Amino acid sequence: MQESITVSTSKSQEMIDITAKVSSMVKKSGIKDGLCNVYAMHATAAIVINENADTNICLDTIDALNKLVEKGIWRHDKLDGNADAHIKATILGPSETIPVKAGKLQLGTWQGIMLFELDGPRKRSIAVTVLGD
Repeated sequence: MQESITVSTSKSQEMIDITAKVSSMVKKSGIKDGLCNVYAMHATAAIVINENADTNICLDTIDALNKLVEKGIWRHDKLDGNADAHIKATILGPSETIPVKAGKLQLGTWQGIMLFELDGPRKRSIAVTVLGD
């Protein structure tokens, strides 16, 4: 089963927990055991798994990436000024695959699936593919 979800972001950089939406899709699929792939269909957004209990970890992660990749110094900036967002998305990656067991995502206690917006605000499309028995 494959479906898309749309997420509207409201900031230039933010992490949005999409775990509940993805879990709902896994349940809807009826698959008991398998894999769930979550894929951002954008070059300036990423999918990550991180802590979802303390929102400060999201802010800390954004701050760390901004220290790692500066804004406004890249060749691509001459085109549209968002090279840093492309580089950050490349580092983080567009997708995550999570095991499904007994019809549920096998995430750790503090883990959540996050859409990582790097060049917002925008409307983002995320493909969710659930495979298995």
